[in-house]
Amino acid sequence: MILPIDPDGENDLREPNDEPNPRRITLSPATFILLLTVNLVILMVLAWPTVVSRLDLSAGGRGGMEATPSPRVAEHSQDAPAPTRTPIPPDEAGLLILSMQEGLDTHLFAYNPIAPEGDGETVPLSRLTDGPWHDITPALSPDGHRLAFASTRDGDWQIYVWDLESGAIAHLTDAPGYKASPTWSPDGMWLAYERYFDNNLEIYIQQAELGAEAVRLTGDLAADFSPAWSPGGRQIAFISTRGGREGVWLADLDKSGEDRIVPIENIGEARAAHPTWSPDGRYLAWGAVIEDGWHKIYRWDSTTPEHPPQEISVGDRPVWSRDGHILYTTLETPYQSYLTAFTLREPNLVWLPPIALPGAVEGLAWVNYSANDVLPDVISPSPTPLWVPNMTLDPEVPGGRWGLVDLLDVEVPYPQLHDRVDEAFMALRAKLSEQVGWDALATLENAYVPLTSPLSPGLQGDWLYTGRAFALNTLPTNAGWMAVVREDYGQETYWRIYLRERFQDGSKGRPLRALPWDFDARYRAEPIPYEQGGELAQGVLPGYWVDMTQLAAAYGWQRLPSLLTWRSVLSAARFNEFVNTDGLEWITAMMELYPPEVLLSPTPIPTATPTLTPTDTPTVTQTPTITLTPTVTLTGQPSLTPSLSPKITSSPTSTDTLFPTPSP
Repeated sequence: MILPIDPDGENDLREPNDEPNPRRITLSPATFILLLTVNLVILMVLAWPTVVSRLDLSAGGRGGMEATPSPRVAEHSQDAPAPTRTPIPPDEAGLLILSMQEGLDTHLFAYNPIAPEGDGETVPLSRLTDGPWHDITPALSPDGHRLAFASTRDGDWQIYVWDLESGAIAHLTDAPGYKASPTWSPDGMWLAYERYFDNNLEIYIQQAELGAEAVRLTGDLAADFSPAWSPGGRQIAFISTRGGREGVWLADLDKSGEDRIVPIENIGEARAAHPTWSPDGRYLAWGAVIEDGWHKIYRWDSTTPEHPPQEISVGDRPVWSRDGHILYTTLETPYQSYLTAFTLREPNLVWLPPIALPGAVEGLAWVNYSANDVLPDVISPSPTPLWVPNMTLDPEVPGGRWGLVDLLDVEVPYPQLHDRVDEAFMALRAKLSEQVGWDALATLENAYVPLTSPLSPGLQGDWLYTGRAFALNTLPTNAGWMAVVREDYGQETYWRIYLRERFQDGSKGRPLRALPWDFDARYRAEPIPYEQGGELAQGVLPGYWVDMTQLAAAYGWQRLPSLLTWRSVLSAARFNEFVNTDGLEWITAMMELYPPEVLLSPTPIPTATPTLTPTDTPTVTQTPTITLTPTVTLTGQPSLTPSLSPKITSSPTSTDTLFPTPSP
């Protein structure tokens, strides 16, 4: 507390009969101003991190996140850090259930990085399932006691229901074929989910018990998936490609015929995904990638359906908290997934700073939770390496540089890779062959490329020169065995490669949910596809597909962004190239193979006075040269008459010229 200034004792706070207080401190005006200044400086230092965080995360109404990610491979953190943030109010206490990739499999995790008020502890990233299978798209029942999810734990894709109180996991479906993305009816008696049937993704409804008959809700030639049942019970939102791109559609269960399913207005050329309803059923939120590459969350008000949806934050996969005041979402970048949250009481205010997650997210659900609740048993991992590097320094290579290793049974112009990455390539090749049923890496467009072999313009500094990259053979695209999906992150364009499963039994792959990119559309003599470097395909390709991009990332192979000229030069798209950098810069990786002198580009320096270098010729040779000399005769019509004239050319024994004289 700062005492009032009283130099003359006129404002003494003591009673008249009180004895003087020996502990009283009398401050002069100059001393008071000095102390006030010091206090202000201390307060500014303490408050500055909060001010900077608030400015960084809310600047421009976009959450302060960069639209253009770094093209380099990000370092993956295995442990998600717990941020320092205001505790959750009691009405917001809960857990996030994440379906997340871990190695070659996908498991369910529980996570809450913020401690509920009064509980004092956060919930670290805790594994709930484990095994050589995939558990994806979790959804909590309205009563909070059951968790529905899709899994391959019994060989093919089925819907399971997990009783969180007893820990029992039971089948809900048993018919063959892919099924995923369950969503509960408000009374908890029904489930809607996506199902691959008759070479297409459709929405089905089924009672929440094994053996119940499933009723087909949609029946369009386009792909319909990612259903979300409204809390009111009479509407189901889903994603469909009916409009030529991924958009949000609404099925009204009280209507029939053509009036039952209607679209929700899309924003420009946005591609929508992952719809979710607010707890009160008023709002519908979804993620969308808009035309300029921004990943946004939009909110549509069902009470005013004629109004367009509004942008509320950045993100990809939203999920509402219990009272609808906080929106959790994932934020995807080319190499990393993040978890963040926004408070809807203050638009665009970041409530949870982005937290790096150790794997790609395949589902997100909110579970009511307090410190008194008991989580299902947390399973400790037993990770095993996917490959073991075997590196050997070649004594014939000077300077401690690394060598190249031959690739066996691989058809490619130069079948070699860097000694540090050849084991990762062979391990990926074996696993990919197992997944798709055919050897997709037996024939490559390129692997290691020596410096004496020039690549296409713009690729002079490509990773193929380092021996740490390979380029797929693109011929399977023409045969229908490879699909390429475009993904934009800010101003950068990346590509995701899918390979068609050979046996088509659904045991390894999944149906495509995104429209592929058609590069050949640029050759149709139409202006728009030509300028865009292609266009979206007319429909989703049928069949079961393996995500090679995601599988390659597990073995350390990452995709590269396209060059700026990819729309006009196909090779600049680099959609078929994968690189294993080990965190190195390109020039550092080149130094592992080559001495520095090889990469130098000497520039000739002209001198003021030319230096004459004599050239000795042993003998003088006389070579008759026949020259055609035209003779012009001026008559009525000009004519050219050739004549043969022998000419002797002598070569001197030495020349004092800088440049040789050209022979006629």
